[in-house]
Amino acid sequence: MKKLLTITVFAFFALQSYAQSNMEHISKLEIGKKAKKVFNNKSSDSISSIHIDTLIMDDKASLIFYGQKNVNLTIGNAIIGNNVSISGTDGKNNGSHFNIQSNFKKLGSLYIIAKGDNAFNGTKTYPNGNGGNVKLELLDNSIHPQLKDKKETNYLRVSNEAGGKAVNATSDLRNIYDRVRQAPAGLRGLPQGQIYSGSPGIDGKTEIISTQ
Repeated sequence: MKKLLTITVFAFFALQSYAQSNMEHISKLEIGKKAKKVFNNKSSDSISSIHIDTLIMDDKASLIFYGQKNVNLTIGNAIIGNNVSISGTDGKNNGSHFNIQSNFKKLGSLYIIAKGDNAFNGTKTYPNGNGGNVKLELLDNSIHPQLKDKKETNYLRVSNEAGGKAVNATSDLRNIYDRVRQAPAGLRGLPQGQIYSGSPGIDGKTEIISTQ
């Protein structure tokens, strides 16, 4: 048991050290109104670690992380407009895990989206996804978000629900039967002969921490 614990602790610190050593530094990132900035991870580690000195996101701007299981994001100064979103997915129907440290200098309304996606039987897909865990640490002198009234300033909403909750089982089965009936013998009407479970994924966890 002690040996297993030692290996687990070593792996954790090794991962933290790797993330820090591979951190991308951006002095200033400005995303205009309704514009999108996409970080698409093409490596096999599925980890993004980014430090942004100044992040400016105008109204309805989007910061998107695709193909990334873990996102470590540090923002020295964040100037956020209205209906702004930061979202992430691992590309396999699961929401990204976010570890965000930020100093909000202006905050209109921000949506952090790490939802699990639905599986679609009858197409090549992955099972219903899990929501990502979101940890937001507010740095010294940051504006404190409020979670209740989206019509007021300083609003924050975290969406990290599991996928598969809104799937209609009857429609899903009908789609499967139609695919099998129209296909050659066997389950060749379904990709890789697979039928995915209708069970939903697991909701993500949310943690908001203030250093003040």
